Amino acid sequence: MCQLNVVMEREGKLETLMEGVTGLEVTEQEIILRTYFEEPMTVGNASIKSIDFIGGSVVLAPDTSGKS
Repeated sequence: MCQLNVVMEREGKLETLMEGVTGLEVTEQEIILRTYFEEPMTVGNASIKSIDFIGGSVVLAPDTSGKS
């Protein structure tokens, strides 16, 4: 199975948002993270910075585009 850890990078530091993520959906306003056994988590004002498929991680960054 492919489960990912999702972290937010702020000021050079990584904060774990959710572990064991099985689904990630990007909408115009937010990113929705899903796991098997927890309620979905919604992350607003963020964008995907990088995905490491081998390492099993997704790094998000605050969205600085000015769009809301």
